[in-house]
Amino acid sequence: MVGPIYRFLAGDHARLDRLLERAMTEAGAIDRAAYAEFRAGLLKHIGMEEKILLPAAQRLRGGEALVLAAKVRLDHGALAALLVPTPTPAIIATLRTILEGHNELEEGSGGLYECCERLMGAEAEVLLAQLQAAPEVPAAPHADGPEVMDVVRRALVRAGYNAALLTETP
Repeated sequence: MVGPIYRFLAGDHARLDRLLERAMTEAGAIDRAAYAEFRAGLLKHIGMEEKILLPAAQRLRGGEALVLAAKVRLDHGALAALLVPTPTPAIIATLRTILEGHNELEEGSGGLYECCERLMGAEAEVLLAQLQAAPEVPAAPHADGPEVMDVVRRALVRAGYNAALLTETP
């Protein structure tokens, strides 16, 4: 079931994928402007799902969260953690790896967006307006250091990913 919520959020995924692709130049350098736009966009996208979409679905289910919500939230935590340190080729590769599966979890058959479209019914247009009006999320400056990377690795493992992804380069 592809409706307005699905189209809006899947379209945002495509926009973010293009930005992440632009963030890594052919020479292996990082385009800081493209990455900054990606980072701000991903934080906003996560905010839309965490603050608007998932709570609306839970409300319409009488307070019961969607089964997919737990995995979506774990992925969001891993993605947000990866946005904290200064980007490296390994971080960008890890973001791509996670987003590939995460986007399928949301866009695929029986995924989050399809479930939400079914639940929303007549409320879909109201929810779409809320998503479209979602504010930008302020991004803090990057933080680096071994303690930051330890937190990132723990977030990856908690979400079911191999922390060794961070040591692999594209």
